[in-house]
Amino acid sequence: MKIAIVMGSKSDLSIMEECSGILRQFGIPYEMRILSAHRTPEEVAAFSKNAREEGFSIIIAGAGMAAHLAGVISAYTTLPVIGVPLDASLQGMDALFSMVQMPPGVPVATMGVGKAGAKNAALLAVEILSLADDSLQARLEQYRQDMKNNVLDADESIKKL
Repeated sequence: MKIAIVMGSKSDLSIMEECSGILRQFGIPYEMRILSAHRTPEEVAAFSKNAREEGFSIIIAGAGMAAHLAGVISAYTTLPVIGVPLDASLQGMDALFSMVQMPPGVPVATMGVGKAGAKNAALLAVEILSLADDSLQARLEQYRQDMKNNVLDADESIKKL
């Protein structure tokens, strides 16, 4: 069980590394690939068609501008595809609309634009995998508790100012 993190360009790496950081934190194996829906369409199709056989459980796809990568991948696989719109132009709104407006029958779970979206994509992947893994579920619950504690600690420290 591993996650594929796919991006349309090497320039997307600094954002998509947010995914890999979360997956490393949870001990989930992943592979990163650079494939473009427009510049390498045959390679995207081949990757997508073979992803399940290569051991992938979920695909996270980040792209900007027209952002067709997640949708093209989803067209060729029945694996869950999580899209991360990237801010390459128009503050990422073009990418967001490209991903979120998929036609019926070809779903892409679309996150927010940029780094927060990349983190949430990885966390959604962890949540999906935790459905069949009690240990992963426990780590996810601890992650959430740690976030809560960080907020409450910050609240306590600001009260003392």
